[in-house]
Amino acid sequence: MHCLKRLLMVAFHFPPMAGGSGIQRTLRFVQHLPALGWQPLVLSADPRAYVQTATDLLPDVPPGTVVQRAFTLDTARHLSVRGRYFGWMARPDRWMSWQWSAVRDGMRLIEQFKPDAIWSTYPLATAHLIGAKLQRKSGLPWVADFRDPMAQEDYPADSATWQSFKRIEELAIRQAAACIFTTPSAARAYKTNYPHAAARMHVLENGFDEETFASLTAQVCSAGPLNPGKVTLLHSGIVYPSERDPSHFLAALALCLQQDRLPRQSVRVRFRAAIHEDMLGTLIQKYGLQDVVEMVPNLPYRAALVEMMCADALLVMQAAKCNAQIPAKLYEYLRAGRPILGLTDPSGDTADTLRTAGIKSIAPLNNATQIADLLPDFLARVKNGQAELPLENVVHAASRRTRAQALGSLLDQLTQKQPSN
Repeated sequence: MHCLKRLLMVAFHFPPMAGGSGIQRTLRFVQHLPALGWQPLVLSADPRAYVQTATDLLPDVPPGTVVQRAFTLDTARHLSVRGRYFGWMARPDRWMSWQWSAVRDGMRLIEQFKPDAIWSTYPLATAHLIGAKLQRKSGLPWVADFRDPMAQEDYPADSATWQSFKRIEELAIRQAAACIFTTPSAARAYKTNYPHAAARMHVLENGFDEETFASLTAQVCSAGPLNPGKVTLLHSGIVYPSERDPSHFLAALALCLQQDRLPRQSVRVRFRAAIHEDMLGTLIQKYGLQDVVEMVPNLPYRAALVEMMCADALLVMQAAKCNAQIPAKLYEYLRAGRPILGLTDPSGDTADTLRTAGIKSIAPLNNATQIADLLPDFLARVKNGQAELPLENVVHAASRRTRAQALGSLLDQLTQKQPSN
């Protein structure tokens, strides 16, 4: 019998953590890699570290998967006194305590299971610290999955945290056998900044899980429209104050309603699990949109997918400062097969992905005038069934299984000169 190679996967975002699309990236790799010759060993955090937990995704972890949950504390919740703590206690992030127990537990996993490679995934910077330390101690090839850029021009805002991000970034570029980015622009930027490591940089985008979507068909057929008799535009996921600022969109919506360019009684906008609901609520009140805009709480993952597929249209928001990033949720939007309104910089990677998929309804997130010019026509075409839908061939290429095949091929290349354990 062919023996699987083993991959030690360092991932903070993993079930039972709730919220955040990053959970899906690791979880679906764990599901699909065994069929490609790689058996994952997951090194994650103790559930006490998660702000929210949910059990709905735990059954998706394949039976028999080794999952080691290392002791972790959240500085803000577990180590603060009256809500205050020293800055160094949250650098590079609030879960920096994870590194000590995770390195110890990781070495035990390496000694017991003898993996062939290590993989760690950002945006929790501590994960890359763990990956680097395990690589140095074991000598195994390490894949640093950056997902998003780390030390950016204006992020993190705190200079000391930015410096810690920069040090970890440089450590990963220097030490990792491969560095993975989720967008072409991010990879190009890193190749420019670190030309000596350009050959070790790769693009592996996010995606959607076809098996999960296919299993929901019956639920979608029985669910019906979100708001019968009304065109509902859904934004599913976190609304950030700067990176996904909804203020210009809501201003444009209010303007269209005031000018009778949209029928108030037949339009609804739904924000699902926005998190920053105080900010959103203030804007809704400011523009008098209480009867048009809905704020609704978090749903289990599959229920959220059903809602996407039942929506009349989907809303994606991404600021120009994030042109080198693509919201992971966008790939699930594409698979949902609904019309999409893209509020993002037309020159960014999010807009490129939308256009490649045949989506043309795009306006800058920070331009209320252009949004107001686009919105009435878009919603009218949605209502009449004339809005463009994502192209099937582009959607198919974005499945998590396809992404896992690319990761498996990269791992094979990195370990082909090393015998399997």
